[in-house]
Amino acid sequence: MGKVTGFMEFERIEEGYKPVPARLKNYKEFVVGLDEAQAKVQAARCMDCGTPFCNNGCPVNNIIPDFNDLVYRGDWKNAIEVLHSTNNFPEFTGRICPAPCEAACTLNVNDDAVGIKSIEHAIIDRAWAEGWVAPRPAKHKTGKKVAVVGSGPAGMAAAQQLARVGHDVTLFEKNDRVGGLLRYGIPDFKMEKSHIDRRIEQMQQEGVTIRTGVLVGELPKGSKVTNWAKETISAAQLQKDFDAVVLTGGAEQSRDLSVPGRDLDGIHFAMEFLPQQNKVNAGDKLKAQLRADGKDVIVIGGGDTGSDCVGTSNRHGAASVTQFEVMPQPPVEENRPMTWPYWPLKLRTSSSHEEGCEREFAISTKEFIGEKGKVTGLKTVHIEFKDGKMVEIAGTEKTYKADLVLLAMGFVNPVATVLEAFGIDKDARGNAKATTEFTGGYATNVPKVFAAGDIRRGQSLVVWAIREGRQAARSVDEFLMGFSDLPR
Repeated sequence: MGKVTGFMEFERIEEGYKPVPARLKNYKEFVVGLDEAQAKVQAARCMDCGTPFCNNGCPVNNIIPDFNDLVYRGDWKNAIEVLHSTNNFPEFTGRICPAPCEAACTLNVNDDAVGIKSIEHAIIDRAWAEGWVAPRPAKHKTGKKVAVVGSGPAGMAAAQQLARVGHDVTLFEKNDRVGGLLRYGIPDFKMEKSHIDRRIEQMQQEGVTIRTGVLVGELPKGSKVTNWAKETISAAQLQKDFDAVVLTGGAEQSRDLSVPGRDLDGIHFAMEFLPQQNKVNAGDKLKAQLRADGKDVIVIGGGDTGSDCVGTSNRHGAASVTQFEVMPQPPVEENRPMTWPYWPLKLRTSSSHEEGCEREFAISTKEFIGEKGKVTGLKTVHIEFKDGKMVEIAGTEKTYKADLVLLAMGFVNPVATVLEAFGIDKDARGNAKATTEFTGGYATNVPKVFAAGDIRRGQSLVVWAIREGRQAARSVDEFLMGFSDLPR
């Protein structure tokens, strides 16, 4: 490494945040990234550790020591080349990935990990500013046509990789804009949608055809899945028109909470709430927006989606926001010798929590209560786990006031009717059944139909989606051509 003793000389530098009062006034990104000097110091902390556990901790296997060294030496142009060699969209991961690479960093055994995510963020932002991110159209066309269904990070990665080796790729999206949950699940204050837009422009210049507002197959009646499609196309038609089909939709079926009072007005899935605000931010006019202004908001679910509901509710001007988590409160600090290099269980406080939120752990909702058909509160009880079972703690019952309840308990599986339209076998969790083997990976039981991303693996991270999209692209290319030069 460029600075062999850097990890002993320099402390970790965190990215900064704009003040809470300022950022609550809008939906703009508020993270203050590292400047060139800070990035160099942070990169200098990367150890010459011999075995880069960070590389294995990263789902796309970013070549982290190499781009850290290049940043330390001031060779930013080659740093983006190294970063792009494994990751199509580092501006996404540099903003919203939880950074399992940092958990695996060797320095994290007994010190603060290298700020890998902040360096990645700095590299890609500088690359865009300097004009180093350019279209890479194929030199030769293969004459093969591929349909990619679902335009989240898995679909975008698969489409871009396939177009770059000369296939004619059409990317289908049922909603009115490309991006999947990046577009209509991730709030703008975490990732502004201009980052998606310029990648789509790049992909179009590389030959990808974009078709939005097109639903492939059908959704069940009464489905709460976000759908702004204006036309439909059958699975059979896609199979007829294309040489290969790649299904890269999300695990969009939200986990519900079946307790008394669930049918009261004012109880909504997070994915009814979050997409509406993103559409408004994009300039769309809604007849009626679901808002938290002046309301006592309860968010049920302690993960990232719940945190996003907290941040959005605060920007609406909620009277109060409380977040429930059924699991016990984890420790503030993990047992590093026990957990390293794996992702540790520890208390994670997001920027949205810091903006204003009460958090309750080990709590279960027993009943929603209301007046005149509208929710006014909910009854809860604290719980503990005994012999692997959830047991209520007597005497801990409590009633919370609530004008708006947002269910953010995760996603159980992809929409079944889409898989059924193609006749695809499902695994025990309702996901598309396909392996990740080097040969024949991501192929379903249906000839020339592949599946990757959340539709195959279940609810997961954006970085896993990018990995699966890239790997599936290689399998599709090999299927079509008999060989592939695409990286896996």
